[in-house]
Amino acid sequence: MIRVLVNGALGRMGSEVVKKDCAEADLELAAVVDVKEASITLDTGAVMTTQTDLEAAIKASTPDVVVDFTRPDVVMNNLRKVLKLGVRAVVGTTGFKQPDLDELDALAKENNTALLIAPNFALGAVVMMKLACEAAKRHGVTVSVDLNFRKKLWSSAKAQKVMTNLMQYVDVCIGNEEDAEKVLGFKPGNTDVTSGELELAGYKSIFEQMVEKFNFEYVISSLRVICCNPIDNSAINTRLLSEFNVKSFNLIVIISGADSNATTSISSFSLTISRVCVPIEPVEPNTDNFFI
Repeated sequence: MIRVLVNGALGRMGSEVVKKDCAEADLELAAVVDVKEASITLDTGAVMTTQTDLEAAIKASTPDVVVDFTRPDVVMNNLRKVLKLGVRAVVGTTGFKQPDLDELDALAKENNTALLIAPNFALGAVVMMKLACEAAKRHGVTVSVDLNFRKKLWSSAKAQKVMTNLMQYVDVCIGNEEDAEKVLGFKPGNTDVTSGELELAGYKSIFEQMVEKFNFEYVISSLRVICCNPIDNSAINTRLLSEFNVKSFNLIVIISGADSNATTSISSFSLTISRVCVPIEPVEPNTDNFFI
């Protein structure tokens, strides 16, 4: 019986590891750790409480192995604690640089233990995505991509290296200004969504550059607009849509405040939020292949 401690047990991947651990006859869930304390109801019906002190949890539960699905900014400190206690580690967290790997190798040898680093953006996953895209194009299937950059998964440099090579297979590209910058390297002028500063010409330039470089059939992006007056909403929507009346390619603009920050504003101040999805040029989607 292998005793397993799951670090990052409340996260999406960590919670799946907890489930898998409970389902295997030769695995025993020794402890669960996360940055906050919470109760986890296991498939067996038992309830475990997450601990917040990794080192204390290891000493108390004496696991054979620690599975780490946390974040790049904390994983090295986690593994230093694990390896110095002589415990094996399996790591799904990303973001390691060569000096980190060298340090971990030395720590494992020094403490007569071992670790396996298998991040979720390993080379095999990238190869599988590429093969899937190639197969889709051969069979005439429309390929869409949601850029959706997540810094906890990989760096901007890594994202650009991987994703720009896959864009040749993409027909429909979805993403906001941050995604375009972090994943594909296009900077939207002086736009800063967090401060409310939107340079529309910069947005338009991004879309045109993306289509020119990657030959997308459709580009879908969003502008986040919050207004107090419904009449003002209509005027702003008309102005924004006219600014994006790009004839050289099919552009779908979503003017939206429907994210978590806007939701909080609605609850607090009863603001009117505008959400409009308008195809600038009439489009006839091929429903056999692609749905929006």
